Amino acid sequence: MTEIITSLSNPRIKQIRKLRERKERASSGLFFIEGLRIVGDAFDHGSPIESLVCAPELLESEFGLSLVEKARSQGIAVLEVSADVFQSLSTKEGPQGLAAVARQVWSSIDEIQMDSKDLWVALDSVADPGNLGTILRTLDAVDGKGVILLDHCTDPFDPSCMRASMGSIFTMRVVKCTFEEFAGWKQRQPFFLVGTSDRAETDYEATTYPLPLVLLMGSERMGLQSHHVSLCDQMVSLPMRGAMDSLNLAVATGVMLYQIHSYQRKLQS
Repeated sequence: MTEIITSLSNPRIKQIRKLRERKERASSGLFFIEGLRIVGDAFDHGSPIESLVCAPELLESEFGLSLVEKARSQGIAVLEVSADVFQSLSTKEGPQGLAAVARQVWSSIDEIQMDSKDLWVALDSVADPGNLGTILRTLDAVDGKGVILLDHCTDPFDPSCMRASMGSIFTMRVVKCTFEEFAGWKQRQPFFLVGTSDRAETDYEATTYPLPLVLLMGSERMGLQSHHVSLCDQMVSLPMRGAMDSLNLAVATGVMLYQIHSYQRKLQS
């Protein structure tokens, strides 16, 4: 019979709890996911799961129980814990009793070879993990390939990003590099680079969006800077008709992604 972990100070539980901290995620290369849907997505998309955490007192879902059996059949360690221990790990109200520890998957900018229909998003110094997660989810919706995180960006494996991404962290490729590395990569790859600015003279509806394409978006606080703008093949602006002078980063990125998607659909029809 599997022993159920009941101590909050169990070494394995303490190690998992530390994954709330970015420093620990960076040093270990691991991250924590919680909930039936996202754990199921991790299995479906072949995420390298290191261990499963389940609380028999809380786990009532047949789907969740099938994931536990799948983990065991694949030789993945299953930690059974008490409800109290699970709740000490959980960031949710009404936890479902299933979580996992998985290994982070990153891509190098040098291994990205642009295909003729590829669409990527590059983000400069995005600070809010919720924004990043929403962008990942939207990019997945328009059949994008991944995100390129430039310089000092938030952690895509932050729990807030996990929640906002709704599992798209497992379908999108994630790259981290400096702007200088990105600029060097652009010289070696044939793609169209589009940026946004309230100072751009071209309206976002008044231009073309040829693939392969990378959409470059600036930080929440500063937007794109002059060295970003000079690298772009096209700069566009989003019209602001009310009192506000800017959009939330995730919203602005979503508007642009669907404009690009709409343009490509019209070309194909």
